[in-house]
Amino acid sequence: MRVLIIKLGATGDVVRTTPLLHILNGETHWITSDANCVMLEGIGPIGRLIPWTKADTIRGVNYDLVINLEDSPEAASLIGDVRSSELFGAYTDDSGRMVYTESSREWFDLSLISSFGKKKADDLKLRNRKTYQELIFEGLGYKFKGERYFLPRPVQTGLRGDIAIAEKSGAVWPMKNWAYYKELKEKLEARGYVVNYLPMRKTLREHIGDVQGHGYLISGDTLPMHIAIGSGIKCLSIFLCTSPWEIYDYGIQKKMISPFLERYFYKRGFEMNAVTAIGVQEVYEEIVKGMGTCGKKGLRDEDKVIGLSAEC
Repeated sequence: MRVLIIKLGATGDVVRTTPLLHILNGETHWITSDANCVMLEGIGPIGRLIPWTKADTIRGVNYDLVINLEDSPEAASLIGDVRSSELFGAYTDDSGRMVYTESSREWFDLSLISSFGKKKADDLKLRNRKTYQELIFEGLGYKFKGERYFLPRPVQTGLRGDIAIAEKSGAVWPMKNWAYYKELKEKLEARGYVVNYLPMRKTLREHIGDVQGHGYLISGDTLPMHIAIGSGIKCLSIFLCTSPWEIYDYGIQKKMISPFLERYFYKRGFEMNAVTAIGVQEVYEEIVKGMGTCGKKGLRDEDKVIGLSAEC
């Protein structure tokens, strides 16, 4: 069996799609953005990794199954030039309109190309209680059983500590940026923890190394959150405007959910009330509780196995 996955970005979304590789039989090809190829390079179940700039090379290739998880016209148009026995996901119909297969309805009904329109799609997304993996697995006829993420090997950077903080989430979602990371860092350091902000790095593998150099991560709904989850590192994740229910916690994630989530749900503007809705003290108390036996002054070297701590 030959399978093609099309998932270009964002990087965190690519990572959370990798559990599919546990259940797909045969030869799997994956098209992703050029920038995200590094996140999939060397992952055994991927027989062929194709950067988007070379996507034309699969035109005319025969596949038993094509899984298109992108809702862009460009990705959908590519589908029309690929021979497949079965399609899951978005495609362009004869009138040139973006549509999606019945099998993928549970996921794409919540998307920007939802047949219900964006307003209804956002409402469905707010009420949805299935994780991303459950929605995709079930559409493909499988049951999600907690299959893990795949991550590439990290580049070790030497950044070590008890707790890492990812304070920025990018310009697309300004209301993901919680207001009190500075105050939280000061409180945690006063308690004796070694706390580091995650710096900007030249490569994603260095970024993975930074996350894995800590026993705990604090962030919003961001790529570092997915890296921590994929690395088996405990994390506290603050959800201010996006869905916490789509994220499978693997038993290591604590979710702090804004009381104003519905008001700011999937809105891309900025409101101070959104980023200050959760106070610093309640986050601090959850972290101290969640740290448990992880200790202070950094994890012992003998307990580290590619970022996984025996203590945590």
